[in-house]
Amino acid sequence: MMETSRKYGRSILRGIAKYSRAHGPWIFYRKAPFYWGTSSKEASLNRLLKPDADGVILREQRDQKQTDKILAMGLPAIVSPYREVFPGLPNIVTDDAAIGTMAAEYLLHRGFKQFAYCGFGDRYYWSRERGKSFAERVGRAGFQTHHYEYEQPKSRSPHSWEAELMILVGWLKRLPKPVALMACNDDRSQDVLEACKIANLNVPEQVAILGLGDDDLVCNLASPPLSSIALSAEKAGYEAAATLDRLMNGEKVSDRRIVVPPSYVVTRQSTDILTIDDPYVADALRFIYRRARKEAIQVDDVLRAVPLSRRSLYERFARILGRPVHEEIKRIRVEHLARLLVSTKLSIAQISSTLGCSDMKNLARYFKQAKGMSPLQYRKQHSLK
Repeated sequence: MMETSRKYGRSILRGIAKYSRAHGPWIFYRKAPFYWGTSSKEASLNRLLKPDADGVILREQRDQKQTDKILAMGLPAIVSPYREVFPGLPNIVTDDAAIGTMAAEYLLHRGFKQFAYCGFGDRYYWSRERGKSFAERVGRAGFQTHHYEYEQPKSRSPHSWEAELMILVGWLKRLPKPVALMACNDDRSQDVLEACKIANLNVPEQVAILGLGDDDLVCNLASPPLSSIALSAEKAGYEAAATLDRLMNGEKVSDRRIVVPPSYVVTRQSTDILTIDDPYVADALRFIYRRARKEAIQVDDVLRAVPLSRRSLYERFARILGRPVHEEIKRIRVEHLARLLVSTKLSIAQISSTLGCSDMKNLARYFKQAKGMSPLQYRKQHSLK
């Protein structure tokens, strides 16, 4: 009972399928395809209840009564909640604190000093928590976050999307520019992008947009393409299936949460900009971003790319970015290594070659300093590769 219209749900299902192939086989309930006509919710639910089912992994349904009826079957169950976490049951939840922090640090590293967060208000727990974490990390850097506070009214009929869109347009116009904006998910980042077009705001020059979920269809069908944070949802699906297997075998499960952590940021055009006033620092950063992903550059290489003395370059980096040049080189290499570990099946040796690294031990050492674990541990935590 998982939705399949977005990458998140499909990735959870891929993880479940991989567990089934390795430890099953399991037989899965399958909803009738849309082209067979529209049966009632009741008929669809009765079809689920009819077979002798052993367990269920359930995406919270739009109709709360349907969710309650499925859970009332008393089967071993794991829930992927949407509104609020389900007490007393294992829940598949995103690590919203880590997501907000990753988004803030990514945008801070690009030189922004004005920030905004667009979620769904207090309607959904994950939207609240991501916005809170984002604002806290931005606050620790000395900046404030502007929040989109509008919520659909609960006491009367909600506004149409067209009406809310114009409210969003007005909010975006009032924001200080340039602004770095985190959207709570990829769908919301699309909403923001549409509102920016109506407001005649350039993306990313005036509003840089970062979403969550890295749904490639959603992100790449947008114009400009939307940057997004990738999630380790397939690994969580595998863990959810393993937990359900234990429950179906009569075991007690003490850990009630299957956590989906963020893994890396996918940069597309919507954030592909540096808001650095100093042209020399901006040029140095562009050089680092372009070269550090494929070769082990040093500070001397950066100095050959910009007409500054070593002392002047270090002073400008410290004043504008708050970190040394060599730390920025390391950071870029670590983030690219993290992405290759999760998104490819390349061996560590092959990744080392891709990064132009002759000594993987050094890279692995400062990867562990940055991520708190070795490259192999990071791959194991975030993927099934």
